[in-house]
Amino acid sequence: MARKIREEEEEAAIDMTPMLDIVFIMLIFFIVTTSFVKEAGIEVLKPAATQATKFKNANIFVAVTEDGDVWLDKRQVEVESVRSNIERLLAEQPTRVVFVQADQKAKHGVVVKVMDQIKAAGIEQISVAAKGS
Repeated sequence: MARKIREEEEEAAIDMTPMLDIVFIMLIFFIVTTSFVKEAGIEVLKPAATQATKFKNANIFVAVTEDGDVWLDKRQVEVESVRSNIERLLAEQPTRVVFVQADQKAKHGVVVKVMDQIKAAGIEQISVAAKGS
């Protein structure tokens, strides 16, 4: 009498749950630690400066064009509404410095009015962007 030996086939399976957990934890970490930059929304021709320094924690940019247009958070705003827009951006992401990107042919009076509005919003440090040489 022959005996039949029944062999059970084992299926090889890899448990993906720990890997998915790690991927989601890394995703959450990168989202939380990322600083979001509030760009001005327009490119201006910045004046050159030999003593320009780079700032790594740039969060809010205000651009003043050659024609006197003011751009903030990728949209054109009036000079008088810069203060309220800065206050709104500060509520989303607090910062101590705002960068003014003024075109080299922008009128000085418009730039000063914009800087005055930024100061009125509670920002003590205003940096004027320049092109490094």
